[in-house]
Amino acid sequence: MAAEPLPADSDLLPLAVSDVRQHVYCPRIPYFRLGLRLPHRPVTFKMAEGIRAHERTEALEARRSLHAYGLASGERHFAVALHSPRLGLSGRLDMAIVLPAEAIPVEWKNSAGPLGLNHKYQLAAYALLAEDCFGRPVRRAFVYWIPARRAEPVTITPAMRRYAKRVLADIRRAVAREQLPGGTRVLGRCRECEFLGYCNDRW
Repeated sequence: MAAEPLPADSDLLPLAVSDVRQHVYCPRIPYFRLGLRLPHRPVTFKMAEGIRAHERTEALEARRSLHAYGLASGERHFAVALHSPRLGLSGRLDMAIVLPAEAIPVEWKNSAGPLGLNHKYQLAAYALLAEDCFGRPVRRAFVYWIPARRAEPVTITPAMRRYAKRVLADIRRAVAREQLPGGTRVLGRCRECEFLGYCNDRW
């Protein structure tokens, strides 16, 4: 059956970059928040520590060179609030490096890695936003692993862009239809999920 058309831009359900990340991890998570309007979980100790690590990294980055990113120069912007009416998408980027010919999104991760698919497409969503907000192409992004103090380059491919846009459409379609999406196939993720009690097929 053909997919139902999405509404015009002005009627798009507002989404956040975190919705893209969560959908790739498990499509039900953004549906529970946006479709069923279930409450957010409280800030955990791990989340609070991540916030503190980001704050420390921002203070250090402001004094560092861009050598870790293989750049001699560039204009840095921290905690950048991005919004695109065209995409109906918003997000808060840890850092953007802006050059005359490109913009480079940078996400800080307080872990040892590796980069998961959900975080890969989080970067793709940030790339779409950064292009709209900075008016420059985005060809690459970086993940900065805080514990290792290491920047990992990520090429932003056309396929990644298409998939990120498809995720936005899938989330909106599920909410509009009030249709629970299929859950993740990685059942180990369900054990610690705050929404497990709402998934009757995962017990």
